[in-house]
Amino acid sequence: MSKYICDVCGWIYDEEQGLPEQGIVAGTKFEDLPDDFACELCGVGKDNFSKEE
Repeated sequence: MSKYICDVCGWIYDEEQGLPEQGIVAGTKFEDLPDDFACELCGVGKDNFSKEE
């Protein structure tokens, strides 16, 4: 499982945890998130995230 960080504000999407409050179950891969997925904090799209190394 990987983590992806928002390039704009630094919020992290953790595949292991998912976002249950948004209906995204734990273990959901970043690439499997809906196309309209947006950062929890600043609202930018998936194209503004980078895989955390």
